[in-house]
Amino acid sequence: MPECHTIPCLLSPWSEWSDCSVTCGKGMRTRQRMLKSAAELGDCNEELEQAEKCMLPECPIDCELTEWSQWSECNTSCGKGHMIRTRMIKIEPQFGGAACPETVQRAKCRVRKCLRGAGMEKRRWKEAR
Repeated sequence: MPECHTIPCLLSPWSEWSDCSVTCGKGMRTRQRMLKSAAELGDCNEELEQAEKCMLPECPIDCELTEWSQWSECNTSCGKGHMIRTRMIKIEPQFGGAACPETVQRAKCRVRKCLRGAGMEKRRWKEAR
């Protein structure tokens, strides 16, 4: 008998690459082709799908802050003053992420009325200098 030659399987052309699987950062994309006819006298071992990595611009990272601290004591022992509270930045914004809001807040406070005598002592002390 004469030697039998296998006839290769017929495949369609590769499709276009799919869109990247993510909208930012690292992802995957694929393409496919179809089997048009099976190989005669043999197997068709050709791959029908391919995948590859794709990279889009980095994903935005928003600013992240700690919780607010407790309010500080009033900065005066009598009369009107202010107190503050703070919070720290845990993650700086990157790649167009949301900016950090304020990290220090100030509020007015009033402890108690200052005594008039205390004011007179200050004036006398200033005059003595």
